[in-house]
Amino acid sequence: MKALFGGAYNGVRVLITGHSGFKGSWLTYWLERMGAKVAGYGLEPPTDPNHASLLQLDVETVVGDIRDGTALQRLFTTFEPEIVFHLAAQATVRTAYEKPVETFEVNVLGTLNLFEACRATPSVRAVVNVTSDKCYENREWDWGYRESDAIGGHDPYSASKGCSELLTASYRASYFTPKVALGERSVLLASCRAGNVIGGGDWAPDRLLPDFVRAVVASASVEIRSPAATRPWQHVLEPLSGYLLVGERLLAGDGKAATAWNFGPDAGGTMTVADVASAVSRRWPGFSFTIKEENATVHEAGMLSLDCSKARRHLGWQSVWDSDETFNRTVNWYRQFYQRGELVTGADLEAFITAGRQSSAWWLCHDCDNTALPE
Repeated sequence: MKALFGGAYNGVRVLITGHSGFKGSWLTYWLERMGAKVAGYGLEPPTDPNHASLLQLDVETVVGDIRDGTALQRLFTTFEPEIVFHLAAQATVRTAYEKPVETFEVNVLGTLNLFEACRATPSVRAVVNVTSDKCYENREWDWGYRESDAIGGHDPYSASKGCSELLTASYRASYFTPKVALGERSVLLASCRAGNVIGGGDWAPDRLLPDFVRAVVASASVEIRSPAATRPWQHVLEPLSGYLLVGERLLAGDGKAATAWNFGPDAGGTMTVADVASAVSRRWPGFSFTIKEENATVHEAGMLSLDCSKARRHLGWQSVWDSDETFNRTVNWYRQFYQRGELVTGADLEAFITAGRQSSAWWLCHDCDNTALPE
């Protein structure tokens, strides 16, 4: 596995903020398997059980708040990372409505602290800021948003992610420009925007799949609000593969990769909430749900999808698992955990890599012979 992504991460010092969260724990595990030297900065795992603790990740860990710039800089100084993946965030729409000040502080001021720590640390060569598909000014289009579309945000969560993207563009133009000013070092900065991610190990509150899991375990039925709300659903390994591919390019000094990137599913992965509930019920006997149409108390976008043609064309990235396999893997992960006490994270990662190679996914195969870099 150390040869994946051209061996770019083998022996490299990687710092991940938000490593104890759902995405962060999967990314940390994958980087460990590729031979990276990983340090994590973030809060205590937010739920019990939680994926990070179950994996027993062997990484240097600092428990801290991304809003604490002093503590963050201390880790940068001692660990001296070469690349940083910034995933620490307040990550739910409804919590943002309840706690708007905290949301903007974490998602914007926290990102500012991260960038300043990178500026002050000579070892840093690359930064990947993970934001959200909700950073776009949503116009309820039937087609996917492109990286060149307007940034915006109706609700506090979306607006905070839009602000994070604007901050990223500002720092890229002012401090992390690929065209390095005389006497300055080069730090390449990219942002990555992904859709709704699912997969084993997520128990976060107020998320659709974890809510379904809790209902099954409690032998309860779930009331589905906003059944027609449409989102791009993908397995967590899909966008992570994109983040890692971008990071590889940045570490190689590719200034063209220092930009914004979308990572989402193929057309079949854009599904309504009702479709997602049906997909789970077909795979997990005992799961039941009812649809409750109601007037929304908070605004959420009705239609949201991503155009990922830029990543496919310029990075050679592609989705590996279709929606059927995504839901098969996700439901199976939880069933194995609750019914047998088994953790199949490693098996899922191996299966994902195998499927990627079989589909000739360039980012998984370019360590193989006769596989050319995309134009």
